[in-house]
Amino acid sequence: MKTTNIYRNRTMDKIGESDVGTTLRIAGWVENIRDHGGVSFIDLRDMYGVMQIVMRDTRLLDGISKEDCVSVEGVVELRDEETYNPRIPSGTIELEAHRVDILGRVYQQLPFEVMTSKETREDLRLKYRYLDLRNKKVKDNMIFRSQVISFLRQKMTDMGFLEIQTPILCASSPEGARDYIVPSRKYKGQFYALPQAPQQYKQLLMVSGFDKYFQVAPCFRDEDARADRSPGEFYQLDFEMSFAAQEDVFEVGEEVLTAAFEKFAPEGSAVTRAPYPVISYRQAMLEFGTDKPDLRNPLRIVDVTEFFQRCSFQPFHKKTVRAIRVHADMSKGFHEKLLNFATSIGMGGLGYLEVNDDMTYKGPIDKFIPDDMKGEIAEIAGLVPGDTIFFIADKEARAALYAGQIRTKLGEKLDLCEKNAYRFCFVNDFPMFEYDEKEKKINFTHNPFSMPQGGLEALNTMDPLDILAYQYDIVCNGVELSSGAVRNHSLDIMVKAFEIAGYTEEDLKQKFGALYHAFQFGAPPHAGMAPGIDRMIMLLRNEENIREIIPFPMNGNAQDLMCGAPGPVTETQLREVHIRIR
Repeated sequence: MKTTNIYRNRTMDKIGESDVGTTLRIAGWVENIRDHGGVSFIDLRDMYGVMQIVMRDTRLLDGISKEDCVSVEGVVELRDEETYNPRIPSGTIELEAHRVDILGRVYQQLPFEVMTSKETREDLRLKYRYLDLRNKKVKDNMIFRSQVISFLRQKMTDMGFLEIQTPILCASSPEGARDYIVPSRKYKGQFYALPQAPQQYKQLLMVSGFDKYFQVAPCFRDEDARADRSPGEFYQLDFEMSFAAQEDVFEVGEEVLTAAFEKFAPEGSAVTRAPYPVISYRQAMLEFGTDKPDLRNPLRIVDVTEFFQRCSFQPFHKKTVRAIRVHADMSKGFHEKLLNFATSIGMGGLGYLEVNDDMTYKGPIDKFIPDDMKGEIAEIAGLVPGDTIFFIADKEARAALYAGQIRTKLGEKLDLCEKNAYRFCFVNDFPMFEYDEKEKKINFTHNPFSMPQGGLEALNTMDPLDILAYQYDIVCNGVELSSGAVRNHSLDIMVKAFEIAGYTEEDLKQKFGALYHAFQFGAPPHAGMAPGIDRMIMLLRNEENIREIIPFPMNGNAQDLMCGAPGPVTETQLREVHIRIR
């Protein structure tokens, strides 16, 4: 049996001109107050909209202040035409108040104006996040977030994936970022960990015979914040498929992400359609200087190392040399500003050549290039009259890094990047192993559970640093949205891969016992990935900081300023879990 709500019988979005003459009760927060002497006005806001309240009996305004939570009863009437407000859906009507009840009073001065809270410094916004969330722009981000997640869930279900929740309390993993650990009360000196990802559990689901799994998975990593990374907690669309290869995962990722971005991207935006470009890690580092290439930027990096080893320019000798060709008008002083940027990121300098109409060059290193080689550099870099070519020289890793940063800066400063576009690509063929200079040993580069290309034979016969993995990322506009891999489902390959990284088979049993034992009972080939939901929404909303799309984020120092976390606990609590603070 439906009961009558004592606070409201209609929300703001459900009131229109057809209700003129009707007595209604509405509820919300006082957004604005205007006292015109003989008549007063309130803008009342609920989650769904704003309604103007007119008080011809001005005594009704007594004791009311901004952001009070109130319930108002009155009659809907048409506004005078000259007072229409086209900025709000209810701008042609108002409610003449007959009764006002204060439901929740404001007892102290507001720390900031709700309507302009996004202009307030972040620490204050986060301390009073419940007020910040009343701001329409902030609130709309959260509504948008809910809509995207709902769409993703439905899309995965429609594609035959089964949503399964995996544990939040799990075993600590020696790989990846730092764990958040949770002491056990029942088992003295033992600890749970919060999952950095549902990695092992989703693989075990495949061994269990579930064909296609997904979940909107909370993940916990004790790592520093960045503009595109929230410290502590984040969410990803985690999915895994049995009897699947890399291309099968690519197809699912393309279908889900293209559908989501076409539905939720700002109107008029271009979205990459399947199939996405596939770029190897090696190619990405060469052409873009990063494994997170922004394909909106048309500039590409070329390798001119071998060419400059045959020239007389000593600063480039025995170094990796990368070049970026640009065809754009450059204002006076542009080269100096770019050089200042180059030195600010650690470069020793930035050479360049300008191409004249007759294909001769001018610039500080022109004299070091023999005349009979000048046509060769034009062919290598595809130079035409009006071009400028910039050179970056250093050890290979730094040359790639610096070239990528110079490419990005050129794209930004010369306004070369495509507007209103979401450009996706896959980056694949990552190295399986890397040499850790600090530990003087070989480690896994990324996910230790990935399948090495070439399988057991590659592990037994190749230099580990030459082995590639079936690992892949999805990148959009220079932001890594997803990482994934074809998983290693073979016990023999798993033992050998971990042996190369310095683990004994006994280590494997102890640290990854569930997978070690499960793979002895008929594990199917499987693969998956996990697009980051927070980053996806951040891109779709064109927000520069990921905290703008998270309801209750920590600040950049991993603090919850609103609830005071992290904070102290009592000695009793510590004793219960057998902890003593040193």
